[in-house]
Amino acid sequence: MTRRAAPAERARARWMDRPERSNIAILRLMSWISLRLGRPAGRLLLWPITGYFVLFAPLARRASRSYLARALGRPPSLADIARHLHCFAATIHDRVYLLAERFDLFDIEIEGEASMRRLVDGGEGALLFGAHLGSFEAVRAVGRRLPGLAIALTMFEDNARKIQQTLDAVNPSARPQIISLGRLDTMLQVRDALDQGKLVGLLADRSLDDDDSREIRLLDGSARIPLGAFRMAAMLRRRVIFMAGLYLGGNRYRIRFVELVDFATVGRAERPAALDAAIHGYAAELERCCRQAPYNWFNFFDFWAAAGEGRD
Repeated sequence: MTRRAAPAERARARWMDRPERSNIAILRLMSWISLRLGRPAGRLLLWPITGYFVLFAPLARRASRSYLARALGRPPSLADIARHLHCFAATIHDRVYLLAERFDLFDIEIEGEASMRRLVDGGEGALLFGAHLGSFEAVRAVGRRLPGLAIALTMFEDNARKIQQTLDAVNPSARPQIISLGRLDTMLQVRDALDQGKLVGLLADRSLDDDDSREIRLLDGSARIPLGAFRMAAMLRRRVIFMAGLYLGGNRYRIRFVELVDFATVGRAERPAALDAAIHGYAAELERCCRQAPYNWFNFFDFWAAAGEGRD
C-alpha cells in the first residue's frame, strides 16, 4: 500500500538526502597519493580515516550499529562498526582507481554476465536499479568485457556537479552521460538514452521529493522504498535490472545483475501486480546482498525508522 510520507518521515528524508560531503582539494590530494604511490600506500590512510569517523561521527556510528544488528543477527561490537566504516572508506578510495580505469588492480567477478551480454549485443536499453550499497564505480569494469556497453546515470543536479568535479580530478575522459532528475524533461532524456541502447543507472533506495513509497520487509523489519523509479520503468515499458558492486575485501569485488521485470511484456491490466513484484524483488536482492556482504550497506541513517510512524 502506498501513501504520502508523514511530516516526521519527510524530515528524515531531507536529512538522508542531503548532498554527500565533498572536498575536491582532499580528493585531488588522495588521487595524487593513490595514483603515484600506489594502492597499498593509499590504503594506509584508511584506518586513520575510519578511526576519525568512529570517534567523531555519532550519527553514522549509531546508524551502523542499528543496521549491523539486523544484518549480522547479533549486537555488533565496536570492531564491527569500525569494519563497516572502513569498508565504506575502502570503496571511496578504490573509486580513484576505478575512475582512472586501473581495472588491472582488482579481482572482479560478475554474476549475470551472460544475460547482460545478450542485452548489450541486442542493442536493448534497460534500467539498472542500484542502491547505496557497495561501489557503483566497480560496475564500470563490466565495459571491459562487454564492448559496446554504454551507461547513462540519473542524479540530482547538485550531486551531478560533484560527480563532474570528481571525474575532472581523476579522469576527465571518463565522464558518462548524466541525466538530471527532477526536471520536466527528465523522463524524455531517459527514454532517449534507452532508445539508443544505453543502460540507465539510478539509485532506487532514496528520493529527494515527497514521492509515494511502498512499505516492504527488509532484514526482519519494515522500511519504505520510493515508487518513482519503478513507476517510470512501467510507464516507459522497459526492462529493470538490479545491480550491485559488492566489495569483498582486499582487491576483490563481485558485480551482480539480476533481472527484476520486463515491463515491455506486461499488459496494462497486469502492470500493478508486476510493479509490486518488482519492488519486492528489489527488496529481496537488497537483503541477499546485505546478508552476503553485510559491511557494504552505506545508508548511514536509520533506514527502518521511516516505516515506524503513520503506518497504513
